[in-house]
Amino acid sequence: MGYADLAKSQTEGKDYKVLLRPVAGSSSAVIAPHGGRIEHYTSDIARGIAGDDFNLYLFEGIRPSGNYSALHLTSHRFDEPRCLELLSLCDHVIAVHGCGGDDPKVLLGGLDDELKLAIGAAVGGLGIEVQSNGHSFPATDPTNICNRGRRGVGVQIELTMALRLNGSWDTVCAAVRSVLLTLPKARPVGGEQRE
Repeated sequence: MGYADLAKSQTEGKDYKVLLRPVAGSSSAVIAPHGGRIEHYTSDIARGIAGDDFNLYLFEGIRPSGNYSALHLTSHRFDEPRCLELLSLCDHVIAVHGCGGDDPKVLLGGLDDELKLAIGAAVGGLGIEVQSNGHSFPATDPTNICNRGRRGVGVQIELTMALRLNGSWDTVCAAVRSVLLTLPKARPVGGEQRE
């Protein structure tokens, strides 16, 4: 099932809403494809990472109940057109997700190994456990939404329920932002970046 199937049974504005906030000159996007009431607090975390500096996309469940079962599109099937259009203009993609877990932990996936390593070091420096391999969310499928940017690679950040509930994710947001702020603003389309 993809977005077209979901849109046949769910109504935008009643069951879900989409927020798209492009930022001129930014080639990085922070997205929460399971935001709102689908995976709690992922929209807040994506907003915290993006700030006013990076493109932001949120797909948010707003149903009174049953958001996960009705609105959760698996990441490799998430193909909402406004999201794909935004990502086609971005070199760096960060997808924020929530997973279960009783310990505060961040699980990193995606095909952008360099960015994943930098984010892992920044978040790990906060004393938060970071796992980049050997977990259930590798996000290595090329069709995973985090890997749908211009370069075909991205990072998926899974925050455990314990980390999302205790509210210390604001420091995680700051750590991830600090990494994104070091990246080049934009790369020439179809060309190599010049030093």
